[in-house]
Amino acid sequence: MMQHLKKTLTIISCLTLLLSCKDKDHRTTSTPAKTQWVKLFNGKNLENWIVKIKGYPAGENYKNTFIVEDGSIKVNYDEYEDRFNNTFGHLFYNQEFSNYKLRLEYRFTGKPLSDGAGWAAANSGVMIHSENPENMGLEQNFPVSIEVQLLGGLGIDDRSTGNVCTPGTHISINGKQTTEHCISSNSKTFHGNQWVRLEIEVLNDFLISHKINGEEVMLYSKPVIGGDVDANHDYWKARAGSPLKKGYISLQSESQSTEFKNIEILEL
Repeated sequence: MMQHLKKTLTIISCLTLLLSCKDKDHRTTSTPAKTQWVKLFNGKNLENWIVKIKGYPAGENYKNTFIVEDGSIKVNYDEYEDRFNNTFGHLFYNQEFSNYKLRLEYRFTGKPLSDGAGWAAANSGVMIHSENPENMGLEQNFPVSIEVQLLGGLGIDDRSTGNVCTPGTHISINGKQTTEHCISSNSKTFHGNQWVRLEIEVLNDFLISHKINGEEVMLYSKPVIGGDVDANHDYWKARAGSPLKKGYISLQSESQSTEFKNIEILEL
């Protein structure tokens, strides 16, 4: 099913390109095609990014959780005194997107905070089709979104990355909706603090794919609102089953120091 969808998408893209070229000479005015990768992170500061930490209003960068150093966005716990206290955080780019490719590099550094959950060791994520950070509840753990889950190897067993998790959402795999919260990809395991390349292709609510170091590791479609949300219950319950066609992009903080760099987007 997914292979068929992808082949159909390729044919549509090719036809669109041919029609665009044919029509080019007949235009009197034109809008430049979106064919350039654009930097979402300038490498210097958090301009155009919004912090939301559980227990604090959007815009408050509690204990400098997100900082910029050496050209990277860093999840920083220097001021936490080794106590996480479930202060899950997200750093949102301040614009919604619908059809795009997103690419970045990430790595895990240091050790998780002592009271972080066991599953949170070498664990972060990129949230896509996310709700507005301004609409999140003060004590909300995660935005309603799709999480491209990033996991580092713990030095022993296999541990895939580029997985998918679904806070307040559901997705379809091979044409069938699943309510499973997290689904593992077929990626390799990356131990230590090596940089890993992630690319996400998002086509509205039609098709979403994850690539790790250039290899496709996850493919799914039809994201919808659904499942438990720990804030604004009536609002989200009334919208259950609604398709997710666009949203914000955010980076996670989950008790493990993490770095992100070379964050770029290509709108399609």
